[in-house]
Amino acid sequence: MTTNGSETPQAPDSGANPRFAEAVRELGLGDLLTGIRRFPDATRTAAEAAAAIGCELSEICKSLIFAADGVHVLVLMDGASRVDLERVRDELGAEKVTRAKADVVRETTGYAIGGVPPFGHRTKTRVLADRSLLAHDVVWAAAGNPHAVFPMEPKELVAYAGATLVDVREQTP
Repeated sequence: MTTNGSETPQAPDSGANPRFAEAVRELGLGDLLTGIRRFPDATRTAAEAAAAIGCELSEICKSLIFAADGVHVLVLMDGASRVDLERVRDELGAEKVTRAKADVVRETTGYAIGGVPPFGHRTKTRVLADRSLLAHDVVWAAAGNPHAVFPMEPKELVAYAGATLVDVREQTP
């Protein structure tokens, strides 16, 4: 394993975060590690990731942590869209939904913002996946650090994340 200052350690065989690589192997998805793409520059935002990969922004799967009445929830959203907090609140029957702070994201998932994968987290959380992800044959998600992404068929990604399909993206007028 190597580290680069404050960056997350890399799994030597794939470029993925070791926790994520282990979770992938435990799920029987070891072949996924061979499809990981690594980048010398961080791809912390969906736009940076799409530019580095050469795909549409909407083909990026963002993994975002929110707090719904104090309970953490992961929302998987396409990179071109924003999460509508009211729709998440309605979906969960919560009174208040807020975006989690960076330290809470790391504590909950085990990963830093910009590298949170859709599964393989430190703690079990409820997962919502926006239906917009299903518009693509393949989406790209973080592999546990801001320098690595992996491709996966959206329905498969939703299944492995244990997500419920919902409509929680902001609607454009």
